[in-house]
Amino acid sequence: MPAPAAEVDAGGRAVRVSSPDRVIFPATSAGPEVTKLEVVEYYVAVGDAVMRALRDRPTAMERWPKGVHPGVRLSTGYGDKADAFYQKRVPRGAPSYLETAGITFPSGRSAEEMTPTEVAVVAWAAQMGTITFHPWPVRRPEVDRPDELRIDLDPQPGTGFTDAVRAAEVLREVLDELGLVGHPKTSGNRGLHVYVRIEARWEFLDVRHAAVALGRELARRDPGVTTAWWKEERGERVFVDYNQNCRDRTIASAWSLRPLPGAPVSMPVTWADLPDVDPRDFTLHSAPGLLASRGDAMAGMDEHAGSLETLLAWWERDLGDGLGELPFPPDHPKMPGEPPRVQPSRKVASHWEDDETGE
Repeated sequence: MPAPAAEVDAGGRAVRVSSPDRVIFPATSAGPEVTKLEVVEYYVAVGDAVMRALRDRPTAMERWPKGVHPGVRLSTGYGDKADAFYQKRVPRGAPSYLETAGITFPSGRSAEEMTPTEVAVVAWAAQMGTITFHPWPVRRPEVDRPDELRIDLDPQPGTGFTDAVRAAEVLREVLDELGLVGHPKTSGNRGLHVYVRIEARWEFLDVRHAAVALGRELARRDPGVTTAWWKEERGERVFVDYNQNCRDRTIASAWSLRPLPGAPVSMPVTWADLPDVDPRDFTLHSAPGLLASRGDAMAGMDEHAGSLETLLAWWERDLGDGLGELPFPPDHPKMPGEPPRVQPSRKVASHWEDDETGE
């Protein structure tokens, strides 16, 4: 017989947790089992820190209502019926204190997306099976001008976390030269994310171009880094996923759990600690204590809002040197100057458009 519903105090609001003893993360060699109640309690425990990452940001929910068990699959797109899925629109029955923001997708369609303003919203989403929170790099009311440049360092097969750390150290040197301040965090898996607070002056396309220019400069300085979109061209290098800066592309927030064995956390870390970091050390069980003892390494991000002007000048310079546009994600409309969306090994003349705009 299932346990009766529990109640959790989330910032002064009582959040009801149904089926509190449901196992969300089964016990593995990576850690003990984690129940639904423990997931909700985790997000309340790191509430101040996770709210720094989510407050006033349109946020998609990555929901695993049946838990992270063998055979449970995350939906790959619209119409794919899977037990785990991304939810961008607020579901029915949401509490009255949940606020939203209107956002527009690349298709031109729009939606009201959850915009956390208090930790009770996060706790409610966790009660609904949300494991990971995916905030946009914008804050309302200015939802079309990002205030974060996000550098996703993704190790390819044959490389690992230590390679991402090496690339991040080179990245830090470039950011220092630009007068920008990077804030690293683990991805919760093998990768590393570096966030840069920027002035909310530019549109998504500009921020993406800045990320391309930054990735190309990083690849010039570190031969173990690539901006190649197609996997067959990346080799054993760290991929800078510049497209994470496109409209409606999001990254797991700082302090989010990841749907992997052991309930790992996407953990902010300092540059000083980064060389000795083992991402496996950061889990639902350890993160609250580390937050209490060390604080939030991303707490000061808002103090360092920088400019993209030099990076955008680099983008223009690279265009002049013959380095053109790079492929966009498949859910985006065809963009001016974009090469064909076909992997190089399958490229033939018929894939190229007659005009030079790529439209």
